[in-house]
Amino acid sequence: MKKKKWWLIPLIGVLILLGIGGKLMIDKQNKAEKLQEEMIKVVKSEEAKQVFEEGLKNLDSKALTPEGVIRTYEIDYDSIENNPMGGINGKFIVNKDKDLIVLFRLDKDNNGKFSSKYVISGNSGELGKMLREENNR
Repeated sequence: MKKKKWWLIPLIGVLILLGIGGKLMIDKQNKAEKLQEEMIKVVKSEEAKQVFEEGLKNLDSKALTPEGVIRTYEIDYDSIENNPMGGINGKFIVNKDKDLIVLFRLDKDNNGKFSSKYVISGNSGELGKMLREENNR
């Protein structure tokens, strides 16, 4: 009778390992969700808004006015991610047009303040073309 139940020990071991693995995966997912929530909170802050708008005005001197190429912007919250070198990466949708994109990197300087100097890290080709045309007028 003891020989017939030898398979219970490895089965219990496998079940324990699966339970531990599942718990580790859930913990990792919860940690990632908390980090995402924290990054969104930072990006929504008034300090970040000021830095974003200053960066957009560096890109387009008439930004956020009726005369500017960049009249409005909204943060694409699905694009927000942790930058492995520090800071938060994401993108703006300009003028409610998904083809007009500005990439940003929100990072703190040595004084612990957000820096607008390098906050804008790129833009879509379509927006770049519009900005060049505006600058050539």
